[in-house]
Amino acid sequence: MEFRQLPLLLLLISNIHSGHTEERPKPNVTIKPDHHVFRGDSVTLRCDIYDEGVTSWRYNWYKDGSTSVFSDRQEHTFSSVTESDAGKYSCNGTETEGSRRSNISDEVTLTVSGEFDHLFINTHKFNMLSMSDVSISVPRAVLSVSPQKWLTEGDPVTLICEVNGSSTGWTFSWFTVTGPGIGNHYELLSDSSRGAGGKYTVSSADLNHTGVYVCRAERDKTAVYSNTQPLWVTGVSPPVSLIISPSRTQHFTSVSLSLSCEDQSNSDGWTVRRYTDSGRLEDCSSLRWGSQTGSTCTIRATVPSDTGVYWCQSESGETYQHVNITVHIGVILESPVHPVTEGDNLTLRCFYPYISPPKLRADFYKDGSLIQSQTTEMIIPTVSKSHEGFYSCKHPETGESPKSWISVRGCHSDSQISVLHILSSALAACPYLIVTVVLIYKCCKMRGKTPE
Repeated sequence: MEFRQLPLLLLLISNIHSGHTEERPKPNVTIKPDHHVFRGDSVTLRCDIYDEGVTSWRYNWYKDGSTSVFSDRQEHTFSSVTESDAGKYSCNGTETEGSRRSNISDEVTLTVSGEFDHLFINTHKFNMLSMSDVSISVPRAVLSVSPQKWLTEGDPVTLICEVNGSSTGWTFSWFTVTGPGIGNHYELLSDSSRGAGGKYTVSSADLNHTGVYVCRAERDKTAVYSNTQPLWVTGVSPPVSLIISPSRTQHFTSVSLSLSCEDQSNSDGWTVRRYTDSGRLEDCSSLRWGSQTGSTCTIRATVPSDTGVYWCQSESGETYQHVNITVHIGVILESPVHPVTEGDNLTLRCFYPYISPPKLRADFYKDGSLIQSQTTEMIIPTVSKSHEGFYSCKHPETGESPKSWISVRGCHSDSQISVLHILSSALAACPYLIVTVVLIYKCCKMRGKTPE
């Protein structure tokens, strides 16, 4: 039997052992306002599960038959749909306070038409023209980052805003997303005007440049907003640490995950926030994905939609310790949560949850290139800046893990700082030492000349 068949077999065995051989409920999916909508409309998907014995469900949404879960809520809303959101949607559920599971629902198709179709249907202005007679290009702004979105203090970075179909005559404004609810909380950058020409460049990034960015392109009476694009800047000595348990960046599904903000002086006042792969800014304390006690956020049962960047945020809005967390159904890579210091050892391992023991003999990759094959763990004895990059592992039967970014920071240890402090103190004291030695010498010389 192939390894990839094991999860389904284990699920069947689990249901039998727990006595859940009875018929499971089948959810029903509805789409509002309609199954056929137009670009820019708001659309809500809802999953209803009817079972008298279950009071609360945890929901899983799937698109086009994919095994990837993109939401865990009963209702999922697209605030402004695009053609890429079109597809076949289905859902299932897991009992919140127990082990019951539902069947998966029938697929429901969402169709999204472009702006030209919307205009054609609602105004009938072009009912005498064929599609070949009319060519309408809808501008779209795309925001990208060069060289990458993961940075260390001092690195240069450029945000690039491009408009499809035409690159001339546009003026650009730059914003950050400042609160939960992407699309409603944009703040204009104070130096937005220096991002003219579609490029906003920072020659030396610092912690304040961490955030989620959006650009707006304007020409004549047309204004279009881009996609959101995050930047994550890692500092050398942050005042607070994000402690993750289990201590790794990639995690299995359906496990408990704890995230704590620990300050050396005071752990109160810190909140765990995240930016998910679906482009949402969320607080642990205000949404159903986690529960916060003090400065600790707990996710009771992880799902793939928990994938994103997590960090600690103070009451005054300062952000620290950004960590990219991936929740994956299959193979995962065990890698360090925080940046590795130059000169330290780096150890990577590959795990698969459906075998015992879960550690795999696998191939390890950096930036897509094979660097070590068929080993249970890969060790880099002395890390340097050149080892920074995206790492993954792959097993021929169970599959490949997601990629994790490993950053390397320079060696600025406390011992080095202490040595420099001692040297500077000694140099500062030199004039006093010289004067003291001279006075002692003269005193001794005068005593030598004194008659007995």
